[in-house]
Amino acid sequence: MRRPSQSGLSLVELAVTLTVMVLLITAALPSISDWLRNSRVRNAAASIQSGLLRARAEALRTNQMVTFWMVQGSTETAVDNFCALSSASASWVVSLSDPSGACAAAPSPASAPMITETHAAGDGGSGVTVAAVTANGGPAQCVRFNGFGRVVDSSTGPADTCRQPLQIAQIDVTHAAGGARNLRIVVSAGGSVRTCDVDVTATADPRKCP
Repeated sequence: MRRPSQSGLSLVELAVTLTVMVLLITAALPSISDWLRNSRVRNAAASIQSGLLRARAEALRTNQMVTFWMVQGSTETAVDNFCALSSASASWVVSLSDPSGACAAAPSPASAPMITETHAAGDGGSGVTVAAVTANGGPAQCVRFNGFGRVVDSSTGPADTCRQPLQIAQIDVTHAAGGARNLRIVVSAGGSVRTCDVDVTATADPRKCP
């Protein structure tokens, strides 16, 4: 009589398969970690650039001065009324006046701080480092656009915490753990906003920073 055929893996085959899987996963872990860090840096930079463009668009739409403010709340997941201006936070507020201590205020065209939009860094910004500086390299927390979409200079802007030369000229975004892209958001005097890659050195590469 013929023996019935057997299917499935033997104990040796199963052990070999599991060993190979462990080796593949171990080899892939550094790549996965780099990908996660790069994603967080890229998302944080995209959010900040979106806020800057939102402020500029609102200034053009309403033909008045609108400001992009970098703020730090009590947590990364919410922009609350414990907020303070910060040059090292991925959270931001677009408003007409300084939102310090009132970042959770409802959007209003009349009541201070006349907020248009807010955005919290959230858990996706974990480990991301942000550094906003002026044209002279000092820490910066805000930038104000006028009705023409240009950055407001000190001779026409109100005398407050966002007066030139205290306005943002560039924002560097990277990851505290290293191994991630170093992105930079550049704000020109004419009001243009673009993101570039600090590590790109080829002159003809459009990702190169100025």
